[in-house]
Amino acid sequence: MNEREAQAPKPPEPGCSTEGLQAGETLRPKPRKGIYMLPNLVTLAALFGGFYAIVMAMNGHFDSAAMGVFCAMILDAMDGRVARMTNTQSAFGEQMDSLSDMVSFGAAPALISYEWALKGLGRWGWIAAFLYCACAALRLARFNVNTQVVDRRYFQGLPSPAAAAVLTGFIWVINDAGISGTQVAWVMFGLSLFAGLTMVTNAPFYSFKDVQMKKSVPFATIVFLALLIAVINIHPPIVMFSLFVAYALSGYVIYAWRKAKGLQVSVISTSTDEPDEQGLHEHQGP
Repeated sequence: MNEREAQAPKPPEPGCSTEGLQAGETLRPKPRKGIYMLPNLVTLAALFGGFYAIVMAMNGHFDSAAMGVFCAMILDAMDGRVARMTNTQSAFGEQMDSLSDMVSFGAAPALISYEWALKGLGRWGWIAAFLYCACAALRLARFNVNTQVVDRRYFQGLPSPAAAAVLTGFIWVINDAGISGTQVAWVMFGLSLFAGLTMVTNAPFYSFKDVQMKKSVPFATIVFLALLIAVINIHPPIVMFSLFVAYALSGYVIYAWRKAKGLQVSVISTSTDEPDEQGLHEHQGP
């Protein structure tokens, strides 16, 4: 190869774009748009958990239905992390995750609650179930469009998995106590309204996304986690339900604390020009 041939520009590779290329710039291949198996397989497993919960509720097995939703929660927490760890994030995966969440944490808890307790309330029962389902859809749609402008440390409104855990956790506790759903139908009615409306509030809920799993932690943290696991095993239904109710109330506590301190209470902004909005436009990932 002579000197002239070595300095000659190479033809663009397939999949590369030369549009807008400036002098001296190198060609970069366009990112491939594909469907990755591993993270989407986890998402499909979460979707199956929601579908399984609905089927179990239709057959009157409400404990199994609650377990299906909790399994979907665990898998939903894994799929995004699996995608980031394997560098297999995609727009398809994001949309798939949202649709799976709508089934597992929107439609499934609403239908389980209706079959378990709300059916006996007539039109009030299905109104409460539909309101919860509609709020879950609104919550997920708002999350998708606000991803780029929300402080990654907080969720805007109660996350749909936590709202589903409040409803199914209550069913788990009451069934474990040997009480039928019809005896607590109005309590379920109020809980459905609370969980649904809390999803569409602007209250900030801590997201735990700034917790770095790869960094070292103090020894006391490991001891605390061991104690937490031991406490959960004392009576899983009551402890788990109590934890999720506490989390569902924490957003209002944070909101009131920020309001009292004169701090910005909203975790979303529409401009990057304001000084108090710095740091609110970090990318959250799928």
